Amino acid sequence: MATLREIKRRIGGFKSTLKITQAMKMVAAAKLRRAQDAMIAARPYSKALDSLLKDLLSSAGDEIAQSPMLFGRQLRDPKTEKVLLIIVSSDRGLAGAFNTNIIKFAEARIRELYSEHLTSKRLSIITVGRRATDYFTKRGYDIIEKHVGIFTKIDFSTAKAIAEKTTALFADAEYDKIELIYNEFKSVLAQRQTADRLLPVLDRSTVVESKKGTPSFEYIYEPEPAEILNVLVPRQLETQVWKSLLESNAAEQGARMSAMDSAAKNAKDLIAKFQLFYNKARQAAITKEILEIVGGAEALTKG
Repeated sequence: MATLREIKRRIGGFKSTLKITQAMKMVAAAKLRRAQDAMIAARPYSKALDSLLKDLLSSAGDEIAQSPMLFGRQLRDPKTEKVLLIIVSSDRGLAGAFNTNIIKFAEARIRELYSEHLTSKRLSIITVGRRATDYFTKRGYDIIEKHVGIFTKIDFSTAKAIAEKTTALFADAEYDKIELIYNEFKSVLAQRQTADRLLPVLDRSTVVESKKGTPSFEYIYEPEPAEILNVLVPRQLETQVWKSLLESNAAEQGARMSAMDSAAKNAKDLIAKFQLFYNKARQAAITKEILEIVGGAEALTKG
């Protein structure tokens, strides 16, 4: 059985852990508020861009359907398709299953959809966050670009750089499909692993569907819709990457806040449990001393 000193030392360790977890929870809560505000502010802009893009497609001529950036390029052999995945994780741990879930989701998607691409070396990855970078680097994946430490001070320039890099690779026919994999913020307790297509922007069937319906508003565009799309599509891609970074950042802080709250509760439970052990051991020691004193006194009396 552990001595009183050992039990007391362990209780002190649990109390120190409790202070750390409570402090980390408070820091995560403050960061979560700012991250949520930035994420909520970006959502209307992203939604408006998507709506404008669909309306432009319904007004544009048939020649726009030939745009590789919008609808992809026709491949003679589907087995030559090259895929690029942008996987967003966090730079730090202590966020529960946040990083584990997104890595498992990415690997499951690769197994289900891109196993042949991986085998024939037609799959590449851009990692965002130290956890994804370390994981996929150790396992020998083809990583063409790494972004580490961006969540310390998240900035739109990072999203713009990623969007410009992927757009250039797609335009040069280096890749035929680019996907964005990240944790979408649902609530403090829940994140949803999401895979969004970045390029091409739309399916070829989308232009057919958009032309079937009547636009909710009749706009007069100047210059022509096709020219506007050339400017709008890069902006939409930057916004999509930026939104995913904000979503992932908010989801990370929510996951860390929840994990630290659970850790603090566990520390309190352990403190209470070991305090009970300490009291029982102390009581047993005192009782033993009393019995020894009484026994000695009786022995002296009989003598």
